[in-house]
Amino acid sequence: MGIGRETVRRALASDGPPRYERKPAPTAFEPFESRVRAILEEHPDMPATVIAERVGWTGSITWFRDNVRRLRPLYRRPDPADRLVWEAGDAAQCDLWFPPRKIMLENGTSTLLPVLVITLAYSRFMLGRMLPTRKIEDLLLGTWELLRRLGRVPRRLIWDNEAGIGRGRLTEPARVFAGTLATRIVQLKPYDPESKGLVERRNGYFETSFMPGRDFASPADFNEQFTAWLGTANQRVVRTTGARPVDRLETDKAAMLPLPPVVLQLGWRNRIRLGRDYYVRVASNDYSVDPTAIGRMVDVAADLDRVRVKLDGRLVADHERVWSRGVTVTDTAHVEIARRLRHEFQQPRPRPDSDPMLRDLADYDRAFGLTNSEGVA
Repeated sequence: MGIGRETVRRALASDGPPRYERKPAPTAFEPFESRVRAILEEHPDMPATVIAERVGWTGSITWFRDNVRRLRPLYRRPDPADRLVWEAGDAAQCDLWFPPRKIMLENGTSTLLPVLVITLAYSRFMLGRMLPTRKIEDLLLGTWELLRRLGRVPRRLIWDNEAGIGRGRLTEPARVFAGTLATRIVQLKPYDPESKGLVERRNGYFETSFMPGRDFASPADFNEQFTAWLGTANQRVVRTTGARPVDRLETDKAAMLPLPPVVLQLGWRNRIRLGRDYYVRVASNDYSVDPTAIGRMVDVAADLDRVRVKLDGRLVADHERVWSRGVTVTDTAHVEIARRLRHEFQQPRPRPDSDPMLRDLADYDRAFGLTNSEGVA
């Protein structure tokens, strides 16, 4: 067979067919493994390139990454995600979605604007509205408008750590808002995206199903198109529930809370003394006020659409709210009033012919007896 006799003897003496075996030898990574493990023990998410620099690795970074990838799961703590069950009327998930397209504003500029979106956890019914800013005043105004559109109040409003709502602790306006609605605003802990996954997934849904092929002339145009599209989207079957959101909505609303009977004092509110520059500032924009109110305390109130200023209950300014930044909004009637008042102020006041406050000096002579019988001093 052309095989050496010793080869045949070894084959007959072995338990299996012959095979090549290589004695294990230490790899270039082994001298560094203990230090890599120590770093992963304390910092399991540290990038492999940083670990390589810390331990002084000079070999192939690809080989080093492969070994770190093998060791990392041993030190990274598992974070299991539970399957959540949502009861009717229990929760609504809230989030800010930033459409990847700039919106044209009043002054000709364009910018990315936030959209407040709310998804009812049980029915998967979606609501949304574009806002001028992400500040707490506009967040609460937008939430209240969407809840009024819904007609009911979920028992929980679930938020992440949005700055306007609060970072770890609710802001004072958010607490007052929740108390007035008799609901709870629940802030999620970090690294808990699953608890708000319904609304997060719909943000991606908006970008792939609503945004393509659309143009928006203004924020109002966006809101009009988005509201109309949501009416259609809420009639599509949701795969996880096997039903349309509109079909489960009434069951969801029946378990919710009613809207409060009181009028909510929301939005931008301030009480200031009107200066000579007869303008008030709301969200980085200036709005003119009737100059007759200069020097007096005025009440400023603004919502998502209007800016109003009152003096002792009397309306002294009413403007449409602009969404641009650093804009001055002027009413021509206020400019005319200011021109007239300035003209009157610059005119010298006429002096009266006789001042009743001036006393005749002869009265003092008579009082001190300095006059004779004829009245001459």
